[in-house]
Amino acid sequence: MDNNSPRSSRRASVVSRVNSSYSLAGSTRHMLADMNNSSTSDSTTGLLEPPSAPFAGKRTPDSLTLSSGKGSNLSLSVNYIPNKFSASIVSPVGARFRGAKSNGPSLPKRGGGLDAFKSNEARMPQGRNRLRWNKFKWILLATNTLLTLYSLSALVVCLLTWFDVWTHADVIRTGNRPELILSTLAASIGIFTAVIGWAGILLNNRGFLAWYTFLAWITFIFLLVPGYITYKKRTFNLEGKINAQWSRALGSEGRMRIQNQLRCCGYFSPFVEATVSQTCYARSILPGCKLPYIQFERRILMTWYTAVFSIVPAHIGVMLAGLLCSNHITYRFGKGMMPEAYRLNMNTMAVVMDNYVNQLAEEYGQEVAAEILKQSRANLQKLESMPAVGYSTGTVHSHAKYDSLNNPKSTPDSAL
Repeated sequence: MDNNSPRSSRRASVVSRVNSSYSLAGSTRHMLADMNNSSTSDSTTGLLEPPSAPFAGKRTPDSLTLSSGKGSNLSLSVNYIPNKFSASIVSPVGARFRGAKSNGPSLPKRGGGLDAFKSNEARMPQGRNRLRWNKFKWILLATNTLLTLYSLSALVVCLLTWFDVWTHADVIRTGNRPELILSTLAASIGIFTAVIGWAGILLNNRGFLAWYTFLAWITFIFLLVPGYITYKKRTFNLEGKINAQWSRALGSEGRMRIQNQLRCCGYFSPFVEATVSQTCYARSILPGCKLPYIQFERRILMTWYTAVFSIVPAHIGVMLAGLLCSNHITYRFGKGMMPEAYRLNMNTMAVVMDNYVNQLAEEYGQEVAAEILKQSRANLQKLESMPAVGYSTGTVHSHAKYDSLNNPKSTPDSAL
């Protein structure tokens, strides 16, 4: 038969696969030689019986999927076996590395990657002699400083108005009270948002920065409201609104406070909707308050919405910086903690040990698998005597699968 035929080539490939599998198994037999010699001298009580329910049937490592843990609390890390990673980890590319001179072999980026879960791993990329902030953190620092400045300035102006420090501030407190309240609230929310931002920037805390980004949108809404109200009030029929306010909303006390501040008497004259005071009476020579009050409102309302709308572009920049940079405050992803869904528990360990013992029994025999299982149980008892990890929320329960491997007739009460 010709050696170049398809049947001979297929047979040669099968033989090569068998030989490679045999060489792979033989390469690990020397590690279990001592265990095999010691296990042959044990009594028959230590022999591993054939797998029984719930371990009936053969399973491969790929069969440990999440579907096998339905109705249980198996960890999601059972079937996680990383085989390869992105080439960018070992060979950095991009604008940040473009044009840089290579002084040696490419190394993973410091402050992240697989080593991010180490206890002493650097959270920031290290320079030659000192730690450096990345560009995202500098952007957040600049934008949050800007937010702090204009929020604090607005709050100071509102407080001085409330304390009647400015000239004619009492007119604003009387005639523009809703706008003043909303502006004070917006400035207060802006200060609170900036404090959250400083905490997230200085502590490298992405949780604080997430709230900072969300509160920046809330601040933006409260910033627009007084600007819209003042613009609408000045632009659309200001005279009619002033007429209605003087006759219906202000009351006698409000009219008297405006008369004292603007040095006028009555609306048109002392005989039309005037409040009697020491300077305003029937024979007073003071003019009416309609003209000076309308002129004052036009000037103050225009200044008000101009100042508010001039802050809007800066605040949009603050929101965009929070959205784009808050998750890149460091090169390390997350908090460096294993997610709860991927933490090992006793049920997961039972599945792992079940699969591991079945593989050993198929490849090396029952005696070797029984000896390894005995040593694993001894190590497990040592681990149970150690203090529990801080993030564990439940008690550690034993599982009957370990004893069922060594003693199929045992009950769940005889488990570890």
